[in-house]
Amino acid sequence: MTSTELSPHQPAGSPTAPSTSHNPVVVFDGVSRAFGTTLALNNVSFSFPAGSVCALLGPNGAGKTTALRILLGLARPDSGTVRILGEEPGTTWVRQRLGYLPDVPTFPNWLNASEYLYEVASLEGLSASQARTRVPLLLDLTSLQTSQRIGGYSRGMRQRLGLAQALISSPDVLVLDEPTSALDPSGRRAVLDLLHELGKHATVIISSHNLSEIQEICTHAVLLKDGNVLAASTLEELMSTVGAGFMRVRVDHPDAFAAAVRGEPWCASARVEGLDVIVRGDEQLAGVQIPRIITQLGERLHAYSPSALTLEEVFLTLTSEEGQ
Repeated sequence: MTSTELSPHQPAGSPTAPSTSHNPVVVFDGVSRAFGTTLALNNVSFSFPAGSVCALLGPNGAGKTTALRILLGLARPDSGTVRILGEEPGTTWVRQRLGYLPDVPTFPNWLNASEYLYEVASLEGLSASQARTRVPLLLDLTSLQTSQRIGGYSRGMRQRLGLAQALISSPDVLVLDEPTSALDPSGRRAVLDLLHELGKHATVIISSHNLSEIQEICTHAVLLKDGNVLAASTLEELMSTVGAGFMRVRVDHPDAFAAAVRGEPWCASARVEGLDVIVRGDEQLAGVQIPRIITQLGERLHAYSPSALTLEEVFLTLTSEEGQ
């Protein structure tokens, strides 16, 4: 698709969009939501700017699903406010500008992909001429054949059809829940390249457990745990802030070494990864004290170097209850 083909369109007869040139596209402001005695979101605040590819991250039970449901207008907060393009979620105006791909999309099995997308285009308010242009482009983009009924599709084919459906109206905001699940490597690469391109024309929000993919394509991230925001920033800021002061130490007995290092006042955390121990703390003091500890333990040092953390390691550092 060209840039023009990816750009959002204005549905016929719809009101003029409020200006978002100086405002974030998505805003959560002091949002809380409880289910009985379980607090799914606790005074959550964050925002996503226009034209960004944003990750909503967190371990299971962090509050991601509740946040997505509120964003989509499928649930309401108990307190606080949410705005999409300056409007409340769930309104007709917002829904016309929002595309959504669930984790496990479902479809009418008796239609083929072309028939289904034309039906979706009609429901989205596209004209017949717009649909005749849009549907073939999306079929080509997602490599879907029209000769087979959806009932015979594999999980990966259904995932690609779900993405085509989410893109049918060229949305301003695209919400994707595990968008590359069930895709083979070539399909995953095609989707990641597309999402990177879409970020130039829409705000893309992704919930995913595949942190290597998130690190590759996202510009911003919000990390939740137990309904609270642990971090909300650009991905670059998150990586540089959390990733500062880390060292990777390889020894023969990492568990014993990690236990010894954790008792040092200069050490903030020590986490074992195979034969490596990822140590966080004062780098100058570590350079002096780590050799001393290794000597006292009778260990053999195989490697010692500053460690540039991956997003997965940042995630584990922030979500670990003990930071170890």
